Amino acid sequence: MVPSQNRDVMDIPAIMSKPEAYDEEVRHIRMKQTHISWVFLTGKFAYKVKKPVNFGFLDFTTLDKRKHFCEQEVILNRRLAADMYVGALPIVKSNGDFKVAGRGEVVEYSVKMRELPEEALMSNMLAKGRVHKGTVDQIAKMLADFHQRAATGGEVDKGGSVETVKYNWDENFQQTEESVGVTISRKSFDLIRGKVDSFISSRANLLEKRTSDGRIRDCHGDLHSSSIFITDKIYIFDCIEFNDRFRHSDVVADIAFLSMDLDYHKRRDLSEHFDQRYESYSSDEGLWSLLPFYKCYRAYVRGKVACFRLRERGMGEVDRRSVMESASRYFDLSLSYARQL
Repeated sequence: MVPSQNRDVMDIPAIMSKPEAYDEEVRHIRMKQTHISWVFLTGKFAYKVKKPVNFGFLDFTTLDKRKHFCEQEVILNRRLAADMYVGALPIVKSNGDFKVAGRGEVVEYSVKMRELPEEALMSNMLAKGRVHKGTVDQIAKMLADFHQRAATGGEVDKGGSVETVKYNWDENFQQTEESVGVTISRKSFDLIRGKVDSFISSRANLLEKRTSDGRIRDCHGDLHSSSIFITDKIYIFDCIEFNDRFRHSDVVADIAFLSMDLDYHKRRDLSEHFDQRYESYSSDEGLWSLLPFYKCYRAYVRGKVACFRLRERGMGEVDRRSVMESASRYFDLSLSYARQL
């Protein structure tokens, strides 16, 4: 099979809505989407197709790039969810028909995963009050072990440098300028930026010491409750594959995402327990001096991503109001952490 370099404007939702397009017997198909991908659920498997978008920090605009990042997604996510990720499969066109893993001209790629029940998503379980300290303890142990095994040194260590940390923040501020006055006030924007710039400048030695301490690792990068399934075992999935800079970071930046997310879900009791148990398992006493800084960062990123969703075409007014409210809540949370710096 030879991949096509000519990406016609294809209606992926229409193509993947047909049961005959799959490499399994399919009766029912549900579609979900984010600002960067479509996900098609068949009841047994999930097929993720990347949108041909370029947000600066990610670029899926060519078939070769989407192929590469589908393959990377499988490799990286097998670190924490090995039996969930089936593989990166081509979508081919033959005689006008499309099929996953068929014979013909490759026109697209997909990531095939086992479909797990949505009620087992940690975010949904939090909403129903079904997440307890014992589960949070297991996740803390799992992450401490994962970080200990994760790659470090060389290119990975650059992710924890003062230059990279500042670049990431500057990128966030630049990409949210148009949101000022919409989902974040100018006063809040300026206060967060001032506090962050001051922290980076005054604590540069602390940030650099984390590298010599071996705390910069090839992490998950998107560690929030919607990236965790809690079933008979815990699956931590959907890590960042499209930009190494977002994944190569201080381990505190990784755990800060979930800690912040628990705060967002108004479960500070769980976030505090998670932080304490991770510190115990990892013997990383230095995390306390950095946790508010990286929680501020993670909340701001979530606000930014919500703002990206507002650019999607065809979003209904109810959904739009919900996304705007979510973005504002994340920015408010980021502000609360900034005030601790």
